Amino acid sequence: MPKIEKSKILVVNDDAASLLALTSLLDQWAEESNYEVLGARSGQDALRQVLLHDFAVILLDVNMPGMDGFETAEAIHQRARSADIPIIFVTAFLADEIDRLKAYQRGAADFMFTPVIPQILRAKVQVFVTLATKNEELRQQANKLSQRTTELTATNKRLTREIEERQAAERKSHAKDEFLAMLGHELRNPLSAISSAASLIGMAGAGADTVVRARTIIQRQSQHLSRIVDDLLDLSRAMSGKILLSRQATDVSALVGACLDTFRATGRTGNYSLNVDLAPGWVDGDPTRLEQIASNLIDNALKYTPAGGTIDINIAEDGDFVVLTVTDSGVGIAPELLPHVFDVFVQGAITIDRAQGGLGIGLALVRRLVELHGGSVSARSDGASAGSTFEIRLPRAVPVQAAPDQSDTGVAAGKASVLLIEDNDDGREMMATMLDAYGYAVRYAADGVEGVEMAFANAPDVALVDIGLPGIDGYEVARRLRKDPATRSVKLIALTGYGLEEDQRRVLEAGFDLHLVKPVGIEQLLAAIGSCEVQTASAK
Repeated sequence: MPKIEKSKILVVNDDAASLLALTSLLDQWAEESNYEVLGARSGQDALRQVLLHDFAVILLDVNMPGMDGFETAEAIHQRARSADIPIIFVTAFLADEIDRLKAYQRGAADFMFTPVIPQILRAKVQVFVTLATKNEELRQQANKLSQRTTELTATNKRLTREIEERQAAERKSHAKDEFLAMLGHELRNPLSAISSAASLIGMAGAGADTVVRARTIIQRQSQHLSRIVDDLLDLSRAMSGKILLSRQATDVSALVGACLDTFRATGRTGNYSLNVDLAPGWVDGDPTRLEQIASNLIDNALKYTPAGGTIDINIAEDGDFVVLTVTDSGVGIAPELLPHVFDVFVQGAITIDRAQGGLGIGLALVRRLVELHGGSVSARSDGASAGSTFEIRLPRAVPVQAAPDQSDTGVAAGKASVLLIEDNDDGREMMATMLDAYGYAVRYAADGVEGVEMAFANAPDVALVDIGLPGIDGYEVARRLRKDPATRSVKLIALTGYGLEEDQRRVLEAGFDLHLVKPVGIEQLLAAIGSCEVQTASAK
């Protein structure tokens, strides 16, 4: 504990001799009793001393010119800091009862009469000095306790925060472990089916029907693997804000209707009662990403609604928003899960997700994509077995009038000549075979240098160029073809496994017309080549 300062005693007396006598008498015991004595010759001087120091007791002469003892006492006790200082009035005559009452009303603690008896003076002063010392000790102890309480409170808050952060990290780590376990499960299933089908095709004596079924299985499971990879990549891009939206005026009702047609064609909706009400609703968005949002919501409803259940899909305008609502009569959402249903990894840790299959990242991806479009997503459910409702709100845009029929514009019916530059042997062979089956004349090269030479020798209409090529990469291929007047007008389509905004920017800066992310489906590839054919025909 810090050292206790000496208590202070103030003696106030206008008579110099009396003041000296009292202060000298008190000084005799000052060292022993651990106090110091100060003097004042008037009430005003006493008030100045009180402003500078805290006193254990004040010995105040009653009869002083100007401001007497009673007035001085009253002034001292009017200040909050000095209001509790005990005052002993010192008087040379025997005070009557009226004077005593007046003194106590002014805050007097006691009376002493001159001549002062030393033993009585020492005893009375010692009581107040001891009391002041104890009060100071208690004050310091209280300050120390307050400081310690503040430190303990801060430490407790820090420990509580660290515990919460550790628990959150453990939950997140556990959720990631569950997610990785599910990812392994989801990848092994199609890989196992593909491996078995491939082995079946290679078996001697395998019938034609068996081979056809095996090929169908390989195609279906390959598409499933592609969707898994796409979801993972899209979620990563969306979370880092690196998805580049290709915005255009889009009718959400037409887009959702096309999604439903796909689900119906694959037999996914056959065991359900669908109630569909799709009013026109135009938004400024990326059709591919909007279709991804709708597909994930519909797929989620189908996945978690038992056969025979009901699914309602509605689109309506609400003020400045287009609202897509998907309601199902399925398993519902538990109250503790509902606030976290759009969080990454959270669904992956739920048992029912593992039972139903899938990675459980669809809703997290939906939220990211909706937010990129400036919209919002919400979920409602009354609990387990009570079904659920998901609502997407997107900013409304001005409707676009249908474009005039272009069927008689005179676009050439001939197929474009295609140059394929791809270093992966299997990928190159399969893509060339598919394009050949659709009537395209395809030449191909296995590296960048060979591809450039082939283009210079006979310029194609369209060049499909892999980015990661040996020798010179796809970016350099594009730069060289754009630099030469003979190949400057060739339509260049980049094929790459990288789909971030930065990758697309580099592709376009290098001179490419389009950017396709592997794996590229035949429909997507044909559409890309077709758009290049239309542009070439229009230029002619």
